[in-house]
Amino acid sequence: MFRVQVKLLLGCNSFIKKRRKGNIVQEVIMELAWTKELSIGNATIDSDHKKLIDMTNRIRHEIRAANGSALSQAFERLENWLPVHFTNEEQIVRAVHFPLDQHKLAHQYSMRELQYLRNELVSKDGIWSEGAVEHFCRSLENWAIEHITKMDMQMKPALQAYSYDFQPG
Repeated sequence: MFRVQVKLLLGCNSFIKKRRKGNIVQEVIMELAWTKELSIGNATIDSDHKKLIDMTNRIRHEIRAANGSALSQAFERLENWLPVHFTNEEQIVRAVHFPLDQHKLAHQYSMRELQYLRNELVSKDGIWSEGAVEHFCRSLENWAIEHITKMDMQMKPALQAYSYDFQPG
């Protein structure tokens, strides 16, 4: 029996689906993909979120590949980049007079949640069950999507009063 991986890009839904075609089993891996519905209404933040989705997909790929070293490096890149993204958001939030306190707390919680997920995965050094792979991939996906759709989407009404290319002065 042969296994074929086919990557498809779909909005926020990602999962593995197995299909049988004759004696070939296809494993379809759905990745997170940017859609216009995820736009917050600011070019800098939207660009950052596209990068966040790409980095999330890379980590999910390394989880599925059970490559502990590459996974650790992918997490490190994300953790080193996130403070830059959070600073970008916080500067814009401050400039458009959006309440910053809750947003900043959400960023701190988000970092702790990501670090916990990383520690759990890296400690197993690429040795985890198929169920654990699905759990961690889904958790990471939820983490990224909730950041965009629940936390940052709240800024959209405030950003609509500014041009899409708005940068704090």
